Amino acid sequence: MDDNKLLQKLSQNLLEILDDDEYYDIKIEVGNDPYVKVFRAHMVILNYRSTYLRRILSSSKKNDDETLVQIRLPNILPEIFQIILRYIYGGKISLEDYDTLDIVKILIAASELNLHELITYLQSFLIKNKVNWMGQNFNLVYQTSFENDSFSVLQKYCTDLVSKDPDKIFKSLDLSSVPENLLISLIQNDNLQMSEIQVWKNVLKWGLAQNPELSSNPSNYSKDDFNTLKNTLQQCIPFIRFYNFTSKEFSDNVLPYKEVLPEELFMDLL
Repeated sequence: MDDNKLLQKLSQNLLEILDDDEYYDIKIEVGNDPYVKVFRAHMVILNYRSTYLRRILSSSKKNDDETLVQIRLPNILPEIFQIILRYIYGGKISLEDYDTLDIVKILIAASELNLHELITYLQSFLIKNKVNWMGQNFNLVYQTSFENDSFSVLQKYCTDLVSKDPDKIFKSLDLSSVPENLLISLIQNDNLQMSEIQVWKNVLKWGLAQNPELSSNPSNYSKDDFNTLKNTLQQCIPFIRFYNFTSKEFSDNVLPYKEVLPEELFMDLL
């Protein structure tokens, strides 16, 4: 019998322990009302498989019946935790069985539980097998990757993709939910095959999306409205190449928003 078969048998036995109702010594309440599920597990396995759970367990006390006080994981969906719990016991996970969005959710949950080996594996799987999906859902992938320092592999992937194909990324984004740092990295990219006037229009569109109370017609703006938009766009404006605009483009698309520009820049443009 080779080593792989031995490990497969061990994995199978540990999963059988997970499914056995007789010897568990801890309950884990997962999710938020109204969708909450209680899982049964074993303290010794969780203690050595997750540093996050180890910290929680170390502060828990046993009841008289020798079962641990129930712990809660409100930030994880029950169906996602079930997948991870089987990984914790069995040491394997078949990602082909899950939608890509679920894999992203598993990655986020794995980060919360400090499952570093799984985090590395999931990032690698996404990059190798889900390139098209990540391109179509780049905004979600980008935001997810920069929410946690442990997603450094995904962060590098996103940064490289922006550098190599900024046009495709720009056109695929839902500007209303694009983080400011991603927008800036796109508009300052020298490889962006987009006219400067289109860049400006997209930046305006993004700024208005961040302030849905503002009208799309600047002629209706009060001084406070202009200040609101100015504050929103202040980090983006230095990267707009206004000097490349034609006179008509400037008159039609910039002049109505002159209050948004720094005074010195506006006077130079005039």
